[in-house]
Amino acid sequence: MSSPDDPTKSPKPSAKGPGHHLIPAGAFSEPERAAVYRAIETRRDVRDQFRSDPLPEDLIRRLLDAAHSAPSVGFMQPWNFILVRQAETRERVWQAFSQANEEASRMFEGDRRSQYRALKLEGIRKAPLSICITCDSGRAGPVVLGRTHNPATDVYSTVCAVQNLWLAARAEGVGVGWVSIFHDDAIKAILGIPAHITIVAWLCVGYVDELYDMPELAVKGWRDRLPLEELIFEECWKQPDRG
Repeated sequence: MSSPDDPTKSPKPSAKGPGHHLIPAGAFSEPERAAVYRAIETRRDVRDQFRSDPLPEDLIRRLLDAAHSAPSVGFMQPWNFILVRQAETRERVWQAFSQANEEASRMFEGDRRSQYRALKLEGIRKAPLSICITCDSGRAGPVVLGRTHNPATDVYSTVCAVQNLWLAARAEGVGVGWVSIFHDDAIKAILGIPAHITIVAWLCVGYVDELYDMPELAVKGWRDRLPLEELIFEECWKQPDRG
């Protein structure tokens, strides 16, 4: 006899009418749960270790399907995905990044500046694919269910699409690096992005042979992971201990 969570059991019709069905909401099997948590725990921001061989088109489509399956406030789906493969375009973007990166390095002082400049940030040039993920705030009209009192939720929704793609890529053995150091206007000019569109992420995507066993910035002494216990409050905000 089928259990209540048996995926082979015929789905029950939902209240939405013909053609729409409910699916079981029970927990995944232990191996499936382990795979989900493994993808989350071993996901890394890849900066320099990309191989040059191209990704198959069907794989790219799976990653984009995963991104497009992300939750969005008011189901507005505000994202677009600009695929950038040409070396000439990626070089122009790298030049824009390089200028902004030098500006960023000057914001740090002493050893911290030297440490920053020692980080290898070559994903734009090395990865065979870049994906510029954008947010169109006007896609669902001027009034959006759930966004009425917090207009930033469209960008939050787009970030969910980024994370979906990133986790799917980890499951596929594909590395992803998020580049955020550039002036938006420079990238918009290179890619012809309209002024009202927000750039949320530039992702470098490609195969990698190895990943660090912990975040690279922790490996290289930039910053350690904070203890989770210090970040959990009960019922209200906890004031920091002033000693």
